[in-house]
Amino acid sequence: MLRIHFTAEDLARTRVASTIGAAAETYYSLEMLCRRSLPLPFQRWRATVAGRLGEDAEPLTSLLPGRGPGLDLLALAGDSPDIDHAVEALLRAPRAQLRRELEPVAVRPAHMPWARAVADGDGEARRLLAAGLVACHRVAVAPYWAASRPQLDIVRAQYARTFLEGGVDALLASLSPPLVRWRPPVLEIRYPRPVEVQLNGSGLILVPTLFTWRAFSLLYDPYDDASAPRLTVPAVTDPATGAALWHPGGPMPDDPLGTLLGRTRAAALRVAADGCNTTELAARLGVSLAAVSQHTKALREARLITTSRRGGSVLHMATVLGRELLDGNR
Repeated sequence: MLRIHFTAEDLARTRVASTIGAAAETYYSLEMLCRRSLPLPFQRWRATVAGRLGEDAEPLTSLLPGRGPGLDLLALAGDSPDIDHAVEALLRAPRAQLRRELEPVAVRPAHMPWARAVADGDGEARRLLAAGLVACHRVAVAPYWAASRPQLDIVRAQYARTFLEGGVDALLASLSPPLVRWRPPVLEIRYPRPVEVQLNGSGLILVPTLFTWRAFSLLYDPYDDASAPRLTVPAVTDPATGAALWHPGGPMPDDPLGTLLGRTRAAALRVAADGCNTTELAARLGVSLAAVSQHTKALREARLITTSRRGGSVLHMATVLGRELLDGNR
């Protein structure tokens, strides 16, 4: 059992992030591929991906542990949804931090020399590891990322709505019961071993993740007291949701909202359910600012979103009609 202890200050600083980042999702996808019994929502994905990882992926796949905790790529590569930014962060990560993250990873004996080379800060080993990350991401995550991001945004929007209606108490109580129980001031989570965590005023960041299933992970840097721990929360919780994600090309047949509005415009409406400015919307959709302006204009004219000026930027927010459309699609 994982028990996370909150103070009043921790509750005030608890928030929800949009993604764990491209690097960490890639590593989680590799762990998912290695599972003997794969959950139903991911079986179609593995059928497509299995066998496509080549030798260029081995610098990362060889660091998968035989047992115990894996490599924390969030700490090493950051939470950027862009794999290029993640690679830049990985190449800049301090040598001491890389060693700390690798030490607890129980890699298989045949791969120990390689793991030591990476941990020792060898420049060529670091570059090969970064290349391996890109290779794994290209096969396991990139073809599905555009279709998956709206699902992460939907989960985040649900959390935001729960928070607005019932505060952080309702938010914590809504996290995947019976796997999670909120017994104020302690959040209890099903975990493979007993762990007690004192947040000590740092708060907690909830992060919806794509390649996890009925499992929560607490990610934190014991050497950085200023950063808040992150609790990964599965974003795919049923077969229907999972089946809708593994369509790397064209409109998804079981996404009626995408068929009605168009895939990008439907994704824009999902993001606007949580409220966002134009720059953030462009980043999440992976399109230009000019394209965002066209999509938001169409959604606004259909009375699905509103746009209001806030200082030097504008805020896009789904209307009641837009939210009803999203709720009906789910």
